[in-house]
Amino acid sequence: MAKHKPLVVVTRKLPDVIETRMMELFDVRLNLSDNALSPERLVEAVRVAEVLVPTVTDRIGRAVLDQAGERLKLIANYGTGFDHIDLKLAKERGITVTNTPDVLTEDTADMTMALILAVPRRLTEGERILRAGQWSGWSPTWMLGHRVSGKRLGIVGMGRIGQAVARRARAFQMSIHYHNRRRVHPDVEMELEATYHESLDQMLARTDVVTVHCPHTPATFHLLSARRLKLLRPHAYIVNTARGEIVDEIALVRMLRGQEIAGAGLDVYENEPAVNPKLMTMENVVLLPHMGSATHEGRIDMGQRVIINIQSFIDGHMPPNRVLPEDLGF
Repeated sequence: MAKHKPLVVVTRKLPDVIETRMMELFDVRLNLSDNALSPERLVEAVRVAEVLVPTVTDRIGRAVLDQAGERLKLIANYGTGFDHIDLKLAKERGITVTNTPDVLTEDTADMTMALILAVPRRLTEGERILRAGQWSGWSPTWMLGHRVSGKRLGIVGMGRIGQAVARRARAFQMSIHYHNRRRVHPDVEMELEATYHESLDQMLARTDVVTVHCPHTPATFHLLSARRLKLLRPHAYIVNTARGEIVDEIALVRMLRGQEIAGAGLDVYENEPAVNPKLMTMENVVLLPHMGSATHEGRIDMGQRVIINIQSFIDGHMPPNRVLPEDLGF
């Protein structure tokens, strides 16, 4: 007798190689248009699915889970973050939730390091001037930025990505400082020559570049609040490739406009895909469209991790990348 293939509903277009493998293994409903599902279509999906494969653009809270059918037993998230899923309610309903950690670490760290370099050296500002035909030639005092070598880098969240960023920054001779809910292993501190700050406030006041790598949870919403942003020195830069909600964006805009901090490199926004229009007008800000993990290799690796989680679950095993409500801490 043929083995039962679970109905897997995928909410966005995935790499062809991943969709093909899913079709071989499961009964799959794909989203060929790659448009985000409307709330109505998302509800329809959870009513029929045995396994839902959502992305960060799908808000899976009470309004959706209250409509889930009894067959829905696994939400295999395509992505590392899971702040868009109500983990507590899912657990109460007996729905397992998984994510795709590790596979995006190096890609996100690469993009973070690119922003750490781009903002102080005014790279995108210079590129815009050149394309606009406004460059009249080299000058010894024009378009001066700041070197990163010798500067203190403050890392908020010293997990996999934070540590990967630290390794890159060490190659640029930056001094590593970090704040984390737990101090990392002494061997890691020794390798990275990293200084631990139990107080986030103290770290912010003493670093030249701050980069955000903690998850978005209720505990980290506006972790970098207006009060904390004011602790940054006027020459400091802030980089965020984690989640926009971690930084008070209105306060950040106000401080950038008032030159209370030197600049910012942002790949994520508090209300994305909407971006504060005031940010668009600032030359001291580098803006990217949430592309920190956007590599061909990374997207395929994410899909393969989703498949492993689904296959493990339907084989009766605990998926290797299960996430629980207690994982929301920082």
